[in-house]
Amino acid sequence: MPSVIVGRTGPFTGQSVVLGDAPVTFGRRSDNGVVIVSTSASRLHAEIVPEGAGYVLHDRDSRNGTHVNEQRVTRHVLRPGDCIRIGDETFLYEAQDVMETVMDLSLLDTPRVAVADPGTLQVTVAGGGPVGLAFALALEERLRGRVAVTVYDGRWIKSCARIVWKDESHGNVRRQQVVTVQSRQYLALSEEVGSALFDAGGYSEMWPVGPDSVDGRPPRNIRIAHVEDRLLELANRRPAIRLVPRRFDAAEQQDRTARQHVLVIAEGGRSRTREHYADRFGTADASIYSLDGEHLQDVVLGLRVKSALTDPMSVLLTVSQNRFLLNSLRGEGFLNMRLTREEAENVIGIDPVRKVFEECIAARPCVMGRAQDNEFVCPTHGTLFLPALLRSSPLWKRILEGLKLFAVAEDDLTAITSFRLDMVQRPRFTAQLARPTATSPGTFGFLLGDAANAIHFWPGRGLNSGLASATSLARSLSRAWQGRPLRDADFIRHEAAMSMLQYRHKSRAWNAMVTTDEQGATRAIKDIVARSMEPDAGGGRRGSDLDVLLDRMSAIRERLAARLPGMPTDEALRAHLSALAPETLRTLQESGAWDTLIVGGEEADIDLFYQSDAPVYVPRPDPRAGLSAPAREDAVRTPSGRREDAVRTP
Repeated sequence: MPSVIVGRTGPFTGQSVVLGDAPVTFGRRSDNGVVIVSTSASRLHAEIVPEGAGYVLHDRDSRNGTHVNEQRVTRHVLRPGDCIRIGDETFLYEAQDVMETVMDLSLLDTPRVAVADPGTLQVTVAGGGPVGLAFALALEERLRGRVAVTVYDGRWIKSCARIVWKDESHGNVRRQQVVTVQSRQYLALSEEVGSALFDAGGYSEMWPVGPDSVDGRPPRNIRIAHVEDRLLELANRRPAIRLVPRRFDAAEQQDRTARQHVLVIAEGGRSRTREHYADRFGTADASIYSLDGEHLQDVVLGLRVKSALTDPMSVLLTVSQNRFLLNSLRGEGFLNMRLTREEAENVIGIDPVRKVFEECIAARPCVMGRAQDNEFVCPTHGTLFLPALLRSSPLWKRILEGLKLFAVAEDDLTAITSFRLDMVQRPRFTAQLARPTATSPGTFGFLLGDAANAIHFWPGRGLNSGLASATSLARSLSRAWQGRPLRDADFIRHEAAMSMLQYRHKSRAWNAMVTTDEQGATRAIKDIVARSMEPDAGGGRRGSDLDVLLDRMSAIRERLAARLPGMPTDEALRAHLSALAPETLRTLQESGAWDTLIVGGEEADIDLFYQSDAPVYVPRPDPRAGLSAPAREDAVRTPSGRREDAVRTP
């Protein structure tokens, strides 16, 4: 098979140029084999010439040079995977005989009906976060050479010939959050993706092994920026994945979407694309997550911090109460604070010029970083975090108490954001957006990640369900694609997997938002926190609140000690907690401990739906078998002489 040059960026993106016995020239002149329109290219810029059994790239005295893998070259023997940059455009060199072998091996685990040439599955992904990228990579690996994926995300920018994430200078600071990936999910990743994410020093194992751990492997804490960077880096290398650094606009892209086989919606819980197609996916039901007729929501303040505590101490303090959660990587991460209704109303910014209040931190939400004057400033809107300006405000004092609980110096609080979290029951995750016509293939839409399930942060399961949903869809599509229009029936397994993920993770999340008292009444935890701060709630009970907390921590420590060595002693706990204000101790005690029996437990296992091949249809025996031709004719005639099928379905 001949080798090819595949356009990676620029006008030739996704197109292939076959290399044969004749040289192929590149440049701005119209008689070149590949015409480069970039002004950075020379009239005759470069040439690929066959030599021996391979090909050699020559720079033809170009003005700006020819680059291979970001190194300037004058002569270079091409190897599979080489990235060539000419002007502002990049190309990938692939040896087709190698590609064919890899593709065949990748399909061995998936039973398929032989099809001469099913063509290319055209896929668009709206949202290039970890879930969208993980799906694109998994599908490309399973359908190598038979899929083209375009991924849109407005949080990217183009840097030279690569697509990269916007950084803090662009206001993108929430990437510093730490997520917890369960072993069921990271063990399901491909070897390439797993190695890229979990390299030495890139993660920690802060949380102990639990019932949801596979093969005794503990959960892994990893910074979301690391996950996003590594997945995007892998996607940049895949010629079948085209990365577009802008937000997907469903209305603007309607004509293009109609020419796609698949639209994957992975933009997050507030997906505009999902809302554009709301009539196709059905109306979400909020009543199942309501109390007394009110759709229950939690507002959480996210504080970017650096804690001086050991991981065992942080874990024990976290699971012993329901007010704060620290998820960190070697002490650095986000301290999440559950807010009461009154506190949530005070999460506002103030415009220092116009002297007006803004809700950008609560409604967008934005991230306010600490400036040189120690105020927290929104880089997008220029607003200041009002509670921090009013240093004597109740909310700011409680924030400082949370820092003290986890041994965070005030200077080590570097940014503040908020999360508004709620849950709904979605009726379906798969929908046919357009039927096939003579000129269009028929488009199916899929909800993945938080666009499908807005998971409450407290159990930290959002990324886990997102990765599972991405894996499930990649498996279903790789089974279904045979070159014919897709059908609802092709995604029965995926719908079942998504329903199981919704049930498991949302039942877990719901139980992190509410608690049931001894009388059987269900109450929102945020309301219990609010009640603990009422004037008559404390009543001079500092000693008893501290003692109750210590007894609770002692019992939890006993359960965790075998799985998490290095737990603090009673003396260390008492000394640490005694520094907190009586009101804080009261709130921590009243909020209760995590219900680990419910919040923990087995993870949803989507492998249940993909373990065996699809059932094979076996026709019922034909009672005419073995009869002569005239006898077969008689067998299919009724007494009236009409001819009918010999075999009926009862």
